[in-house]
Amino acid sequence: MRVFKFGGASVKDAEGIKNVYDVLQKVGYEDVLLVVSAMGKTTNALEVVIKNYFDKSAELQSSVQEVKKYHNQILLDLFEDDKNDVFQAVKLHFSDLDYFLGHNKSPNYNFVYDQIVSYGELISTTILSHFMNFMGIKTQWIDVRNFIKTDANYRDAEVNWELTQKNISKNVKRKILNITQGFLGSDENNFTTTLGREGSDYTAAIFAYCLNAESVTIWKDVPGVMNADPRYFENASLLNQISYREAIELAFYGATVIHPKTLQPLQKKEIPLYVKSFINPLLKGTSVSKGATLEPFLPCFIVKKNQLLISLSSIDFSFIMEDNISEIFSLFSEYKLKVNLIQNSAISFSVCVEDKFDNFKELNTVLSKKFKVDFTENVTLFTIRHFNDKAAEMVEKGKTVLLKQVSTETMQIVTRDN
Repeated sequence: MRVFKFGGASVKDAEGIKNVYDVLQKVGYEDVLLVVSAMGKTTNALEVVIKNYFDKSAELQSSVQEVKKYHNQILLDLFEDDKNDVFQAVKLHFSDLDYFLGHNKSPNYNFVYDQIVSYGELISTTILSHFMNFMGIKTQWIDVRNFIKTDANYRDAEVNWELTQKNISKNVKRKILNITQGFLGSDENNFTTTLGREGSDYTAAIFAYCLNAESVTIWKDVPGVMNADPRYFENASLLNQISYREAIELAFYGATVIHPKTLQPLQKKEIPLYVKSFINPLLKGTSVSKGATLEPFLPCFIVKKNQLLISLSSIDFSFIMEDNISEIFSLFSEYKLKVNLIQNSAISFSVCVEDKFDNFKELNTVLSKKFKVDFTENVTLFTIRHFNDKAAEMVEKGKTVLLKQVSTETMQIVTRDN
């Protein structure tokens, strides 16, 4: 079997749904399992619903109504009249959502988040499945929660591989187009769980692993994996092929290419991964496989904006030793600052971090009791894999370099605009 994953951008409206049909006509759909995300920005819209639910906001019903209205318009654009069964099927999902909002007693934010946000995927796949049937492609709609079993760590659940393998091996029919949801699973009590960052890609990898699939294809609105983000670099080039290892290295440094969690099950069974364009589906895109050399061999650029450069030194000029570093890292973890670069000398310790939750001010108060703290806000961290002098010059041009670190394959540069 082949496993295809379509993200929210590919199914954001009626034209997107029709395009998925066109892609399948071009690349084939027999022995295919589709993993599909929520439509467009539905997850964001459902997060607003969750916020209003907890705030006991008067805006709760109107935020739910926005989600209903968005999907209803897509239905009206896709189907000739509202007599199609899909209208009733979607209405049932929204009835379940309304029931949960009216009857839930749990105060656990993460639990509530997973129960509510899951409706995005359930509804998108219901609409897609009905449209494929309407267009003459017979489908099997699968509720992924009956297949992928997890622990109860809501919003970042761990997969129970033994149970999941059993469910998928036994119940996925071949010779038909299977359509299921990305990002979701369920715990032993059948409550919905979600798989964390890049969860839909991970879902595709889980099914591929359990089905011994021929390949996984992630369909995007770009030609494949590029050597740089075209928003920041002119003349970004398509990478025709990369190895699993290289893809994991790029992801480690912050590239939003493919999450390591997705690559790990594929690597174990050496299942190739393709990243292709849903706009031009017959183009080759990028292949990720075992031992593939980077082709073409080019420097790869990763940009992380809005970083914070912190320099810590001992107040009494004593050495910063292992116990100090251990304590510092423990505090970074406690205050949820993500460390992206480390450099230390005898009496100072510099880190480039991401303060996603705006906790640095509080952390600074704690650190200042033991260390002299200097920091620079809004810096940019550039990582260059397979760097050369020209690549470094291009990054540094017109900027002040605050810190640079070089290893055999990788250069990291922290800069501030002049």
